[in-house]
Amino acid sequence: MSIANTSTSYGSLARAFHWLIAVGILAMIPLGWTAHLWPMSNPDEIAFKTQLFSVHKTIGVLIFVLALARILWAIVQPRPAPLHPERRAETLAAEVVHWVLYAALVIVPLSGWIEHAATDGFAPILLPVGQDLPLVPKSPAVAETFAAVHFLSQWLLVAALVLHVAGAIKHAVIDKDATLVRMARGRDAGTPHPRRGHASALVLAVAAWAAVLGGGAAAGMYGTDGDGAPQLEQAASDWTVKEGTLGIVVMQNGREVSGSFSDWTAAISYEPRDTPGPAGEVEVTISVPSLTLGSVTSQALGADFFAAETHPTATFRADIVQLEDGSLEAQGTLALKQAEVPVTLPFTLAIEDGTAQMEGATTLDRRDYAIGDSMSDGEQLGFDVSVNVALTATRAE
Repeated sequence: MSIANTSTSYGSLARAFHWLIAVGILAMIPLGWTAHLWPMSNPDEIAFKTQLFSVHKTIGVLIFVLALARILWAIVQPRPAPLHPERRAETLAAEVVHWVLYAALVIVPLSGWIEHAATDGFAPILLPVGQDLPLVPKSPAVAETFAAVHFLSQWLLVAALVLHVAGAIKHAVIDKDATLVRMARGRDAGTPHPRRGHASALVLAVAAWAAVLGGGAAAGMYGTDGDGAPQLEQAASDWTVKEGTLGIVVMQNGREVSGSFSDWTAAISYEPRDTPGPAGEVEVTISVPSLTLGSVTSQALGADFFAAETHPTATFRADIVQLEDGSLEAQGTLALKQAEVPVTLPFTLAIEDGTAQMEGATTLDRRDYAIGDSMSDGEQLGFDVSVNVALTATRAE
């Protein structure tokens, strides 16, 4: 049995690619849909949902690699001619479907892979490589964009797959020809002659993709830098924050998941002093809905976690204290959800020409704020939450 194609038959390698990818798609699609719809109201459901997504992603990566290999092989191989070239409309439709399928075999898994690489945590790929991709930043906007591409392109894949299978069934049941047998068993069929592709088929396939992805753009499905939530008003302060970051890190299933709040304000009063004691005050107001936390953002904002809808803001009020060794701490309380818990934030501060550079970090226990009460397993979702803050501020005039 030849590994190569001829003008009347498919070789063993082309057929192996075809059926391996077919099996992968038939597993990947229902796994993805099941994972998406699976509830996550308790730790067991979350663990199972995570496994479903991990298997789905892993199969997708394998399909992507197989698809690239198949396309490269197809480029250097003759493609068996259709058995009924006189049926021009049918032949054209088949070619359009094939072009759409080839593109889908690359775009669907690749867009999902990029979405995964642009986020942190939840459902790792079950391979020693592939958690991150070169040139793909950790970015909510990038993740949202490629999640939309993944969502839209899957439906084009499903539509093309249905048409492809329907065509195969028609050839086997109605036409009773050897089209399906040629791919299943490698049987010779048809008259040897050069196969001529139709440029119009490629144009129509590109038009189908442009319509689907362009429709997503028109519907505003692709990510932007803004989250659309109302912004907090700037607080009156002796120091004006020019730029800054407020990030959190939590362990999930043994992996770090990093996130940040994009909207927060700080009212700061501070005067340097030479001796230990009170040096000022700070009040930080945080917009909870502005949190992004990788692929689990929507879950994190839900009622069992940050409850962003019912508790849209968190407030940290503290005294700035200079210690005996000259270091600084913000000693106060963090009000989050219905809890108000003492928090100490050690930080460093450098002031030059009226501009202050501050960096600080502390660790909170999520259980103090009734965050993720249903997740009682610290291995599945860590109890400690690292908080990191950095800002640049100038003295208000």
